[in-house]
Amino acid sequence: MGAMPEEVEPIVAKLDNLNVVEYAENKYYEGSYHGHEVVVAYSKIGKVFATLTATILIEKFGCDTLLFSGVAGAISPDLKVGDLIIAKSLCQHDLDITAFGHPYGYVPEGEVYVASDEKLREVAKQVASQKGLTLKEGIIATGDQFVANEERKHWIGETFKADALEMEGAAVAVVCSALNVPFFVLRAISDAADMDAGFDFDKFLESSAKISADFILSMVEEIQ
Repeated sequence: MGAMPEEVEPIVAKLDNLNVVEYAENKYYEGSYHGHEVVVAYSKIGKVFATLTATILIEKFGCDTLLFSGVAGAISPDLKVGDLIIAKSLCQHDLDITAFGHPYGYVPEGEVYVASDEKLREVAKQVASQKGLTLKEGIIATGDQFVANEERKHWIGETFKADALEMEGAAVAVVCSALNVPFFVLRAISDAADMDAGFDFDKFLESSAKISADFILSMVEEIQ
């Protein structure tokens, strides 16, 4: 699962026995990869669409594991453009009912942080080691905002101890946690404090999508 077509196209291209299902104003790509049955979808951007797509993958297509890949912005100064980070846990930085005495990111009967599946994170580390890639692990914050303001980034980092931020991951985490489905989130850092002024996002998205697709498919091979 990814948020944009560009993030899932390299995965779909590697599938055998491809079948496209149109449902709920979206396309779901059923296929096989090295003996594993998979369903691939892009959700569109934001928490609502990510929630809808994750729920459909689980409830309609019967997916028993959910892997999400895409791009994210860096909060931690240790993250540079092109770095790969996996979510140890995720939170919603724009969820605010502090007026009722609750902490940021919390709603009653919910939780601020949702942890990703530990076994899937271990599989990811094994794949990274095999490929000679450096894989970082941390807290990823999600919100329905493209955050370009340094003051806001600093606030999110301080409030949630977050390392990176994006617009879908925590919504997927809430769905998977509620439905008891193991999930994993991989992000390639697309912007950071020290990025080059001549940075071309479209070119980066294309190249990072290929790297992420190869990584995710390698994980599929390792998942029992």
